[in-house]
Amino acid sequence: MSGQLTEARVLFITSNIGVERDELLVPLGWLRERGATAVHAAPKLDDIQTFRHDVDKDVVVHPDTTLDNVDADDFDVLVVPGGTVNVDKLRVADGAVELAKQFAAEGKPIAAICHGPWLLVEADLLQGKSLTSYHSLRTDVINADGLWTDRSVVRSPEYGWTLITSRNPGDIPAFCDAIATELLAAF
Repeated sequence: MSGQLTEARVLFITSNIGVERDELLVPLGWLRERGATAVHAAPKLDDIQTFRHDVDKDVVVHPDTTLDNVDADDFDVLVVPGGTVNVDKLRVADGAVELAKQFAAEGKPIAAICHGPWLLVEADLLQGKSLTSYHSLRTDVINADGLWTDRSVVRSPEYGWTLITSRNPGDIPAFCDAIATELLAAF
């Protein structure tokens, strides 16, 4: 995917623990390298411990801001990285569910990878949407009336907003391309 994203404003949200390193840092860096303004928000301004495969501690990163200091009006797309613990904590964090609801209500895309769709289950945003996720979320997605499939990336534009999903770190290149394609179409 080529093209500059200098006008794009992207919000990444995570909890402060359990974030799958590559699902945060690779898309964040990839979008920034292409000129996008990419902001990382977490519940607290404390350091964030990332992991590989949910169990191996990796690098510590610092968020740019907190969830209560961001607004969907200021961004073009929401990105929810995975990590089992990350999203389990994020879906009960003050403001995270409301941010997802606000993006969807404003017709703005949401991109979620691996366990990221758990936040959208909690926000009750999956009814009639086609998506993929880490395979262990399949039942949760189906119970939330989503249409689960096993593909590297799924784009679902139904109901006035676009959902982009991927399964795991191996799908990151397709995930990044799908986000960039969505952003380039908007500008």
